[in-house]
Amino acid sequence: MKRTILATILLALAAPAAAQEVTIKLGTLAPAGSNWHEILKDLAEKWQQASGGKVKLRIYPGGTQGNEGEMVRKMAVGQLQAAAVTSVGLHDIIPEPNGLIVPLMFDGEAELLAVLERMRGKLDALLDKRGYVGLQWGIVGQVKLFCTKPYRTPAEAKGAKVFAWEGDPGSVEAWKLAGFSPVVLSSTDLLPALQTGMVNCVATVPLYALTARIFEKASSMMDVNWGILVGATVVKRDAWEKIPAEVRPKLAAIARDLGKKVDAEVDRLNADAIAEMKKQGLTVVPVDQAAWKATAESTWSVLRGKVVPAEFFDEVRRERDAVRASKAGKK
Repeated sequence: MKRTILATILLALAAPAAAQEVTIKLGTLAPAGSNWHEILKDLAEKWQQASGGKVKLRIYPGGTQGNEGEMVRKMAVGQLQAAAVTSVGLHDIIPEPNGLIVPLMFDGEAELLAVLERMRGKLDALLDKRGYVGLQWGIVGQVKLFCTKPYRTPAEAKGAKVFAWEGDPGSVEAWKLAGFSPVVLSSTDLLPALQTGMVNCVATVPLYALTARIFEKASSMMDVNWGILVGATVVKRDAWEKIPAEVRPKLAAIARDLGKKVDAEVDRLNADAIAEMKKQGLTVVPVDQAAWKATAESTWSVLRGKVVPAEFFDEVRRERDAVRASKAGKK
């Protein structure tokens, strides 16, 4: 009898401590060992330290939890609690982030970051309505077109079979309008599709083309910045709220600081990736910039309204113009 009472008391004392321990399972397409993966590992370590070991971030890199859409679906059913995804995955939660990756909408990363800073509050509020917390927003890099053959102009690329993300029909229409033949696939099927010739063009950032070895098959990179890829680290709100309230601001601040570190280094990382791929056989193809710009802008009519809510698309353009006007005023 005494042993039973003692055991009950010990269990009661242990329960509050156990209840404070939270494990967040995070999925990402970032290849294992890549710069992005290393930053997420750094995030996990810092979170554990800041929480006194009460919060553990378990990372599943390299698409081991499926493509970005599948990771979002796993968050919805509780198999994952968080994900570091691009605007492609975010589209399955809210479509608005795709307004930041419209082809040739921005002159460069600095301009996009300025617009993102102005619009982050609205994006976070939209995520909150869907039951998510936006821990960190940032850029992944300038999107380049990697193909199995060189295409100096869009006319030369007409009919090229370009990889299109599964679950994004509006973007498929945009690729068609640009003259390509989109092939809808899961990101986990991309490399086999390149190897078999099912796909011969991929729009992605150089660092991913290097770490995922895309350039080994698509060894011609068009020297045009098709767009700027945006990403975010998001966590389900119900999982986030299991973390003690006094700890959450510390963890959010750590995520934001690491995000700023990525933003500061992303241009260099992608430039280094291009240099490394050139050593291994990549050809950088000079292109007709004006022709590609006209083709990119021709897709905006499809993207506005079908991929990105028209009101948000227009707000992005207004904020971009405001940023440009502010910059011109300082000269």
